[in-house]
Amino acid sequence: MPTIKYKPTTPARRNMSVPSFEEITKKAPEKSLITVKKKHSGRNSYGRITVRHKGGGNRQKYRIIDFKRTSEKPATVIGVEYDPNRTAYIALLQDEDGNKSYVICPVGVTDGMVLYSGENADIKPGNTLPIHAIPVGTFIHNVELYPGKGAQLVRAAGVQAQLMAKEGSMAQVRLPSGEVRYIRMDCKATIGQVSNIEHDTVKIGKAGRKRHMGIRPTVRGSVMNPCDHPHGGGEGRSPIGRPGPVTPWGKPALGYKTRNKKARTDKFIVKRRNSK
Repeated sequence: MPTIKYKPTTPARRNMSVPSFEEITKKAPEKSLITVKKKHSGRNSYGRITVRHKGGGNRQKYRIIDFKRTSEKPATVIGVEYDPNRTAYIALLQDEDGNKSYVICPVGVTDGMVLYSGENADIKPGNTLPIHAIPVGTFIHNVELYPGKGAQLVRAAGVQAQLMAKEGSMAQVRLPSGEVRYIRMDCKATIGQVSNIEHDTVKIGKAGRKRHMGIRPTVRGSVMNPCDHPHGGGEGRSPIGRPGPVTPWGKPALGYKTRNKKARTDKFIVKRRNSK
C-alpha cells in the first residue's frame, strides 16, 4: 500500500504524506458493531492526569473487534474498513447465518474471500488456528497469551511474528520486537501479516493533524522553570546539570528499564528483544 505525497504548496505540505487507502472497500462502519468511546484526556478514575499531552481530537466510535474467533463457521469478507482506534485496517465478516463481526485485516485479504477458524482450517492469511495445528516457520499475528482470552500480541499495522519451534506443550514464537518467548500450544493465532504495512512511513506534516488525533503539544523540560522540571532553570540555554536526562518526576529517562525484575512471566522469555 503506497503513500500519497503532496506537492510542496505550503511549508506543511512539503513533508506531509497520507495512506492511499487502496485496500479500503467499505467506508461507513457497521452500526451493530460500534459503541460509544468516551474521552478521558489522559485522566484516570480519580481525575488525575496519568498520560500527558492528551485532549481534544475528532469524535470517534469504537469498533467491536472479535479477537477470540470462537465461531468455526465459514465467514465471508464483505468489506475492509479504516479503524480510527488502531493502526491496522479491519475486515467485516459475515457467516452463513448472517452474523457479522470485525477482525484485524491481514495482508492479501479482500472482499469475497472466505475465512475459517478452527484446527482444520487451511494455512492461509486470515484463518485462525491453535498453535499446535500451525507448521513451524509460519508467519502469524493476533496471538493469544491465555487460551480463550483473545488475541493480545502482534496486532499493530504491518507486524508479524514467526513460529520458531514446538517443545511439548509450549511453542517458541519470535515477536516483532525480536523477543522469543514460550506460548502455550492451545493458544490461537491468525495466519499472515497485519495490513497497512507502510503505516510507519506516513509523515504527519503539521501540528494541526496531530491535534485531530487528540495529541496536545509537548514542551521540553529545558525551557521550563526549575519548579516545573529538573532540567529547567539557568540563564539562556543551559545543560541539564545531571549525569543523564530524567522525567519531570526525577526518574531516569532514555533507556531506563521499567520492567519488574521479579516478573512472573520472565520464565516464558527465551531471548530478550535487546539481547545480542
